[in-house]
Amino acid sequence: MNSLDKIEDMRSDDPFDRLIFEDGLRAVDLRIYKKLDLMVVVLNSGKALEINLSGYPTLKRAPEKELKKWKLVFGGEGFEWKGLNYDLSLKGFLQKAALKSLEYREHHITA
Repeated sequence: MNSLDKIEDMRSDDPFDRLIFEDGLRAVDLRIYKKLDLMVVVLNSGKALEINLSGYPTLKRAPEKELKKWKLVFGGEGFEWKGLNYDLSLKGFLQKAALKSLEYREHHITA
C-alpha cells in the first residue's frame, strides 16, 4: 500500500466534517427573521437548523436589506455576505445547533 492509499482511507474524527465532506450534507437555503432573532438554514437532507441571529453580532447589526444579499459558497458549505464582508460555514451552524440542542436537553432534564 502506498502513502496515497493511506490518505484516501483516512476518515475524519470530527463528526461535523464527516457529515459535510463524507456524507455530502449541504445548505440549500437560508431565511433570516431579524425581528424574531432567528436564522433558519435549510439542508439538502430536508432538515432545518434554527439559530439565533444574536449569536452573530455583525449580522444582528446589519440592515435587513444587507441580510438578504447572501449567497451560497463552496457548493453549500457556507454563506457569504459580500456587502458585509462576512462569511459563515455550514460546519459552524451545525456546531451551534448541536450546542443549542445539548443546552436545551440539559435544562429540561435537570429542571
